[in-house]
Amino acid sequence: MAIHENLLGGPAPTHLPDDPEPRAALAAGTDPAEVAAKYPASSLAWARLADDAFEAGRPVESYAYARTGYHRGLDALRRAGWKGHGPVPWEHEPNRGFLRALHGLARAAQAIGEQEEYERCTTFLRDSSPTAADTLG
Repeated sequence: MAIHENLLGGPAPTHLPDDPEPRAALAAGTDPAEVAAKYPASSLAWARLADDAFEAGRPVESYAYARTGYHRGLDALRRAGWKGHGPVPWEHEPNRGFLRALHGLARAAQAIGEQEEYERCTTFLRDSSPTAADTLG
């Protein structure tokens, strides 16, 4: 048996590569729009834009930002070997941008009455990372 074999029978967790520049820029207080413009592949920047728009009462704008972050995250997951299912652990910090965008998409979908999308995204988040689902609410 190989040492790296998953004994539970499911796919191995996907860990996105680290992308510290956008995370550092956001932590330093740089406007998320500037970060997204400079690092358009950063799910974290798009998730922050989605959060800001949602908190400001702009759910349609939040939905659009979250969907962009979600799709950028799916692209990154696929490049990292993800096959469409399996764990995307919250505990691995580079995964958090994708998970936050997925949460933001669910939240905004619910706010605009898109129940099917809300349910799909909520289930996807919980299946990907129960910790993220619990942490993000």
